[in-house]
Amino acid sequence: MLIGEGKILVERVIARPYHGSAGAYERENENRHDYGITPPRDTYLDLLKNAGHEVVAVGKVRDIFDGRGITEHLPGQPDDAAKVDAVLGALSSVESGLVFANLVDFDAKYGHRRDPQGMAENLARFDARVPEILAALTEDDLLVVTADHGNDPTFRGTDHTRERVPLLVLAGSGASRPLGVRDGFSDVGATVAAWLGIGRDGLPGRSFLP
Repeated sequence: MLIGEGKILVERVIARPYHGSAGAYERENENRHDYGITPPRDTYLDLLKNAGHEVVAVGKVRDIFDGRGITEHLPGQPDDAAKVDAVLGALSSVESGLVFANLVDFDAKYGHRRDPQGMAENLARFDARVPEILAALTEDDLLVVTADHGNDPTFRGTDHTRERVPLLVLAGSGASRPLGVRDGFSDVGATVAAWLGIGRDGLPGRSFLP
């Protein structure tokens, strides 16, 4: 929740249908919908769109930003494999811009449900698709693989967890180097803007480009 201007604002409401019968309900992920508030000011997505770049949202990304700064939405249903398919399709058509994907199964199906076996299997499925993604990239592309929070499937409870998340970046064919512990997720936004030659316009974040 966000608190501002003397009142509490609900940042996002997640509507998830259930099916089944009393005592045996199962939650659906395929038909979920996130109702988010409109960002109070421009985001990095707005800056990219306003500069003439495409901003393709895959999965729930459009809902999180209430559609702001998005030029195309690809639902990528019903699972993460379909979202990877959507990413590959977008990479083949986007001339200049951002393809922003959220693979929600890691969070909703395996993290919150504390299913380490399912998490491991989904990681293996994604890992098997990485060569396809790499093959679709050019020397002008920047690939960022990260997460917006932790969700350890072996931890107690069902809430998000607080471990540091991975940050894997591929840019061209240069030598590898550590990026260090970053100040926040906004560093990714600042880096994408810098890669596309756009200023931050006062938004938070530090680019990790050399």
